[in-house]
Amino acid sequence: MSKVAIVGAGFVGRAWAISFARAGHDVVLWDEQADAPAAALSYIEGVLPDLVANDLLNGQSAAQVRGRMGAAATLEEALAGADYVQENTPENVEIKRKVFARLDTIAGPETILASSTSAILPSHFTEELKGRARCLVVHPINPPYLIPAAEVVPAPWTDPKVIERTASFLRAAGHAPIVMKRELDGFVMNRMQGALLEEAFRLVEGGYATIEDVDIGIRDGLALRWSFMGPFETIDLNAPGGVRDYCQRYEQIYQRLHPSTMTRANWNGPVLDVIETERRKLLPEGRLQRHQAWRDRRLMALAAHKRRADKDIPR
Repeated sequence: MSKVAIVGAGFVGRAWAISFARAGHDVVLWDEQADAPAAALSYIEGVLPDLVANDLLNGQSAAQVRGRMGAAATLEEALAGADYVQENTPENVEIKRKVFARLDTIAGPETILASSTSAILPSHFTEELKGRARCLVVHPINPPYLIPAAEVVPAPWTDPKVIERTASFLRAAGHAPIVMKRELDGFVMNRMQGALLEEAFRLVEGGYATIEDVDIGIRDGLALRWSFMGPFETIDLNAPGGVRDYCQRYEQIYQRLHPSTMTRANWNGPVLDVIETERRKLLPEGRLQRHQAWRDRRLMALAAHKRRADKDIPR
């Protein structure tokens, strides 16, 4: 058991708190907005019973997991004795620089300082720090208590031992770390998601398919495999002779498609009116929050299924 400090107790911070407390760590939440930690803990109390119902607390009760969480009145209190810090402040490089300067000054010398940023390279806010070797990005796929993948992105000066310690810490907490060899704009997840979104927007903008047809193609098509296999494993199993056989058979298809993927759709152009109109017909704005809760319950059911399938259908 170790102490984890959650700096920034909003949407992402409260999700990390569940994940780390479930793994047996003592978790302390701190936020510049004094009432944010209490609000986060109240939200968590509402989520834990659903996690129990889906057997997603590793056999623990909601009270046991909740009992490992608390709030700190000051940043100094939150960081005292912390082995690991997960920062979740707004997606602004100047804010990150100021926050990490404070973290580096206050935290113990061996404390890992990780940022949840989804878009800012770690080199952009850690370069001037005395303890920059213990800083890196750990970007979750939200919510991390349901989606285990998390990107570990080092700055050029991050100590390799810190990278390995972080990856090991995440694995022990039930996560699946994506350990990047070096930083890159967009990391791994946003680059892959961005490629898919670009094609989705192009298909609608060009009048080739409706948004629901595109969603069906993923939801009721590709995602069924992708929910338990990645793209390389998928193609390795989609040709008799494996990945090399697949490439020899099908690369020509993607070579032919490639030129038509080189133009960007204007996400905020006329196509957005089409997409928003179709989405609001399918889901009125007043139902968005309820549907987000539906999504999370479906994710809980999927996570529970995948855990059972990993045991019942081993590789």
